[in-house]
This record gives sequence, structure tokens and C-alpha cells, in this order.
Amino acid sequence: MDFPLFADVILLVDLPEEGVLAGDIGIVVERHDVAGLEPGYSVEFFKMSGDTVAVVTVRGSQLRRPVAADRPTIRQPYPSRSIQPTPMAG
Repeated sequence: MDFPLFADVILLVDLPEEGVLAGDIGIVVERHDVAGLEPGYSVEFFKMSGDTVAVVTVRGSQLRRPVAADRPTIRQPYPSRSIQPTPMAG
């Protein structure tokens, strides 16, 4: 699959050593072409604050485009912590 620069993409594999997991949303910041190989992409992943989590280089087959049915979610960084619901008053 071909992705243009600055496209939103979704990671399809876990890369725990980089702090990103399948389903994380990133932005393509560079394309890497090597004769005889599938294109590679450098993808930047961000926190909600806008700070960079990681810039990773992956194969195009490890990414997909977002679709209308996708929904953003939240998760805590490694190690995972449960989000506790706020008790309802009353």
C-alpha cells in the first residue's frame, strides 16, 4: 500500500520497544524506497499533548489507512494501568 507524506496511518503491529502498539495512529513523515523491496515509512506517533512518543520506520504492509468506522481510544503507556471509572453521585 502506498501512503503520501503527512498521511494519517494506523499501525498494524505491536512495537513495544518503541512504546507503540497496533492500533496507534501516526503520521507519515518520510518514505524509504529500496529497489526490490516494499516501501518503508518513517511514522511519528504522538501523545494527546502533542509530544512525540516515537518515530519508527516500518514496512508499508505494517500500516493501513484509517476508515470511517475507526474510533480513537485511550490507553496508558507501558506498563498498562487500568482506568478507574468515577463513582456516580447519588
